[in-house]
Amino acid sequence: MEMLTCWISLLGYFVFTLFTADNRGSACEAPSSLDCFKKSVNETVYICEWSMNTTDRDVKFDLHLDTFSCKNNEIRGIKTTTKLIVEECVFKHKAANIAVVAHVGNSSCRSAERSVELIHTVKYDPPSNITVSWSLNNLSLSWKAAEEAPALAEIRYRQDGNLTESWEKRLINTTLLKKHSFQAVHNSRPVPKEEKSKNRVIIVNLRKHSAYHVQIRQRPTQVKNPLWSKWSPAVIAPAELEYAPQVNVTTKLLSGTREVTLTWKPMPGAAAVVTYKLKYTQFSHGHHCAETATKPRHIHTNNYTVVLHVSYAAIEISITARNEAGSSPTAVVQVPAVPVPNLQPCDRKPKFKKKPCRQWFEVSDDNLENVTISSQSTKDNIKAVKKDDLKDYVGYIYYEHIRDGGKPRTVKTCLYYKDEGEPHGTPQNFSVVSETETSVNLSWKPIASADQRGFLTHYRLCSVKMNSDQSTECHNISATLTKYHLENLTPGARYDISLAGVTKVGEGPKASATVNTWPEKHENVWWVFALLFGLTLIPTICTIILKRTRHKICPPVPKPIIPSFSSHQADDQQEMHEGKEEVHELMVLQHPGEKSDRDNAEETIDLGEEWETGIDKDVEGDGEGLKNAQEISREDPGCTDQLLRRSTEGEITDLEQLDNEIAMLIYKNGLVFDVKADLS
Repeated sequence: MEMLTCWISLLGYFVFTLFTADNRGSACEAPSSLDCFKKSVNETVYICEWSMNTTDRDVKFDLHLDTFSCKNNEIRGIKTTTKLIVEECVFKHKAANIAVVAHVGNSSCRSAERSVELIHTVKYDPPSNITVSWSLNNLSLSWKAAEEAPALAEIRYRQDGNLTESWEKRLINTTLLKKHSFQAVHNSRPVPKEEKSKNRVIIVNLRKHSAYHVQIRQRPTQVKNPLWSKWSPAVIAPAELEYAPQVNVTTKLLSGTREVTLTWKPMPGAAAVVTYKLKYTQFSHGHHCAETATKPRHIHTNNYTVVLHVSYAAIEISITARNEAGSSPTAVVQVPAVPVPNLQPCDRKPKFKKKPCRQWFEVSDDNLENVTISSQSTKDNIKAVKKDDLKDYVGYIYYEHIRDGGKPRTVKTCLYYKDEGEPHGTPQNFSVVSETETSVNLSWKPIASADQRGFLTHYRLCSVKMNSDQSTECHNISATLTKYHLENLTPGARYDISLAGVTKVGEGPKASATVNTWPEKHENVWWVFALLFGLTLIPTICTIILKRTRHKICPPVPKPIIPSFSSHQADDQQEMHEGKEEVHELMVLQHPGEKSDRDNAEETIDLGEEWETGIDKDVEGDGEGLKNAQEISREDPGCTDQLLRRSTEGEITDLEQLDNEIAMLIYKNGLVFDVKADLS
């Protein structure tokens, strides 16, 4: 009984498993999005494709096509969702009903049947190899054309960094660019020979300083039943590289080699991934560099610093930044040749263990100490040439280089002429700068390089006095000079001066100038006038100085005048004693008529007594005494004699004392009086 129960349970489990597997196999989802088409109008192979939402790998499909003539209108056992059908197996001019049956395990499901006219159904591949470029604020997109006909494109885009915002869409008819057309548009890169034409669309009114994510799909415009292609992978249209790289150059001399360091700032972040391309002209790494001396070298880098080792010759370096949107303007760096003072003509070639690289650079101007090179114009300062292209009578800067430790090293620099001739030009701007009585200063610029036609050995300067029988005097001066001081000329004369360049072949044409020397100056006459003027001026100045000094050291003493004490002056003198003493001009006043010596003596004695006592006596009383004495003298001359004699005998002592005091300097009220001098 127990055994029977076990077998029944096992049978039930088997039935349940079989039922479950059958139900699981019947869960089949019908295929969708069935299309049959060709990729271009002229294509002879049709493609049928569909989609199915399943994860089962063991799925097979049957394609039913009622216009299929090769295998009973169906193709069985297809393991992919795509099938290629050659044009010979279908009736292409007849509408066909198509369907797909999917087989998943033991179940099957069929897609909806649809009718298509194969010959008019075209579906392009999604755009690929999309290139972008900017023109102002317009974004140009181009890709390989599916066929030689325009198409309709749908573009969706959004700014980089805003991936959450919705797409903006535009429908634009493409412009078909032939090979030569789009090579001119995208001139930054060459077009391969096998590359086909391109479709181009332009999205206007964007921001060229911003980056965008862009996707494109396209469909034909020349058929009845066009189908949209799939969306292209998203491409990034970076911001435009509007400006050339800002390059800084530093140069370091290393014994015949220059270490040139180039640095530049990175481009803005919206420019996305940027690469830099360097191009410069330098001789090759091999020994036979004469043939490849002008071949440009290219360097691609993502760095912002590049170190180059170059020779002493002039080079030109161009730096260009590039991203997916195109190239920036090119930054051109001129690295001039290392200046060689007093460049000498080339002599015999030295011998080296290593075969040197030889370079000739044609000079087209006269600044040999700042020589640059350019490969874009024939009118540049200097241009490299090959030995076989050297011309006669043309100057070249000649370089010899060798490789030393993998680096170029310049071992010789000189001025080279394949063949020399006499100059065909005159020294430029020959003129007289200044002149004196016996000399002139001359200046000029060198002869133009194209007119030298050889290495100048010297200049020949000649001068001749006009309107005279003197012979021409000539001087040879250095070819490196541009100024000269000509001496030993005659004052007040007119000279004709000429200058010509000279090579080893001969003398060139002369540049001339006329000059008049200054007349001779009579300097002796001016010296005599100057001496006389000095002799007259110096004594006058000395006299003035001495007088001023004497007055300061010994000021003059004023001399007062002693007035006579007449009766009519008594009142005035009384007022004078009472008031403030004043200084007046002194005058000697005498009584009318002649007076005897005795009278004078009496007046002198009275005056001396008044000044000696220093007591302010009444002037009026003195005047009355003097008046009485005068009246007695007039009435009795004998009395007068007696009084005089008495005065002489009895008062001799007073007179002597008065004489001594009068002989002294009397100071009164700030004045000094020499009374004796006035009385004598």
